[in-house]
Amino acid sequence: MEATISQAKKYCNSLVEYNRRNTIPVKVGDVIIGGDNPIVIQSMTTIDTMDTMGSVEQTLRMVEAGCELVRITAPSLKEAENLRNIKEELRKRGCNVPLVADIHFTPNAAELAAQIVEKVRINPGNYADKKKFQNIEYTDETYAEELQRIRERFTPLVELCKQHGTAMRIGTNHGSLSDRIMSRYGDTALGMVESALEFLRICEDLDYDQIVLSMKSSNAQVMVEAYRLLAQKLDEEGLKPYPLHLGVTEAGEAEDGRIKSAVGIGTLLEDGLGDTVRVSLTEEPEFEAPVAKKLVDRYKTRSGHEIIPAIEENPIDPFLYHKRQSREVLNIGDVNVPRVIADLSGLEEIGIKDLKAVGHFYLPEPDKWTMNDQGADFVYSGSKSIPFMLPNGLMELVDYPAWKGLSDRKNRYPVYSLEQLAEAEDCDDVLNFIRLDASQIYEETMMILEADNLVVLLETNNEHAMPALRRFFFELVKRKLSVPVIVIRNFEVKDEEEFLIHASTDIGGLLVDGFGDGVMLSASLSSDSETLLADIKLKNSTAFGILQAARTRMTKTEYISCPSCGRTLFDLQETTAMIRKRTDHLKGVKIGIMGCIVNGPGEMADADYGYVGSGKGKITLYKGQDVMKRGVPSEQAVDELIEIIRADGKWMEPKAVEA
Repeated sequence: MEATISQAKKYCNSLVEYNRRNTIPVKVGDVIIGGDNPIVIQSMTTIDTMDTMGSVEQTLRMVEAGCELVRITAPSLKEAENLRNIKEELRKRGCNVPLVADIHFTPNAAELAAQIVEKVRINPGNYADKKKFQNIEYTDETYAEELQRIRERFTPLVELCKQHGTAMRIGTNHGSLSDRIMSRYGDTALGMVESALEFLRICEDLDYDQIVLSMKSSNAQVMVEAYRLLAQKLDEEGLKPYPLHLGVTEAGEAEDGRIKSAVGIGTLLEDGLGDTVRVSLTEEPEFEAPVAKKLVDRYKTRSGHEIIPAIEENPIDPFLYHKRQSREVLNIGDVNVPRVIADLSGLEEIGIKDLKAVGHFYLPEPDKWTMNDQGADFVYSGSKSIPFMLPNGLMELVDYPAWKGLSDRKNRYPVYSLEQLAEAEDCDDVLNFIRLDASQIYEETMMILEADNLVVLLETNNEHAMPALRRFFFELVKRKLSVPVIVIRNFEVKDEEEFLIHASTDIGGLLVDGFGDGVMLSASLSSDSETLLADIKLKNSTAFGILQAARTRMTKTEYISCPSCGRTLFDLQETTAMIRKRTDHLKGVKIGIMGCIVNGPGEMADADYGYVGSGKGKITLYKGQDVMKRGVPSEQAVDELIEIIRADGKWMEPKAVEA
């Protein structure tokens, strides 16, 4: 029975050892995806496909930035035909990068593109379906008839790909599942997987296997669940292990886009899933490949990591989010949002003068403290307690040797090592912290964790950090221990982008599995106080950003903005910046900003409000999936969007808080 359960939960080679999933190789021009080949970096042009020279110049910039595959939209026959001119010009200039045609709604464009470029991407949600957001009850017979209709529509493309040696990506998007899939499976990871498998089974019947699969979502949690389930279903059905293309769609821009991408993509890479990666940012496409490269380069030396104790059975459901049940200790654990602890211990020598870096501000005029939306819940001061009164609600962690000498312990709590706790003469009645390494999975340790006033600060030096930390959580679940756990990671910030990526992968990978009652990104020691304060500020904001990307704590507005492409009807970067400027104080509100209808109501499935290009200079505004206003002139659209938010009772006026 245990072997059966294990197989039902198996989606990767190992939960504790870094080991790439074995996949079949797929040839895309001179690039091979899958097999024993390195993970391939790709991106997508944003220029109008009919602008041949513009598309060529942008492609050359993308290749220079490290892009190994370039995708170009082909929404109709004329764009598909112009791919020929783009390809010819690139070859004339000595650029042999394989091209991928991106297809939505137009099978005839796909069939033409398959004869020109090296790979065609189709979206099974809209390749043979016109999505009408209708709930239709299908009998087994009528469902089978629909599948036969799809087979007839899809088969010509498969035959052309076979004939011309063209590869294919069957790319499911969470927000554009067909009405048929939605009616039978709902808005679920299983529905996403089944959407791809319907088309994949046709390919296998036609003896065509040059296929890459993807399961994209703007919600990193859903995306991770869908890819895992896809890998499991391929094995379960006896289908070939096809390569996986990883991406979080509509990730956004700047730090938020990088954090969300790393939470989703990095979590899967940690378990050896993924053969090609695209990071979708609302920025120029040449900025995407370097981010993707930093994600995948982390695994080039991963195989020699310190051994993590094996686990016989995954104690959680890897395909459905469940938050680990932990008891409440003060305001940590149970139903409380994950807490953020700011590490100020690096300031011990120079002294802590204020708390601006962690979102708390003293205002002399009203003589009171205030905080922004990313004010830390706790601060860790190490061996020297903060010398001034703390803001109301903020609490401090102090190393036990210093804590026991404090005369005023109000809102100050001790941090013990395992040895210190065993020998301690006293402790706090309400809240105590024990600092543990993830490798300390011992019987004696687990017995100590039964104390009802204890919280674990969990860290690791293992290079395979996320699985090492996750293994500790697995042990707690297996033993039914409900002690709250704060996860600590320590990174030296030499490259800010790399820091965001690594921290988001290690912490986010745990959060999407329901693990972690808080986070502390440890500060690097520096004698330069200005650098150290900037480091602390970055780590504090990153901690909140990771919690938001994992959908475990919302502290700011979330923008689900597409990365732009040749279909886009307005300047996405400029528009996103304009909307952000007017709305970034709306804590927890999700706003979708989509360049066209393809990535409109579908990909905004997770958004509260939507701003979608519907024509030259025209915008359609949504509340959820419902159209509120059509054809709004773009110069009025942001004001109209705000009025919709206001009418919905979610608008508030921005208030001035020191930054």
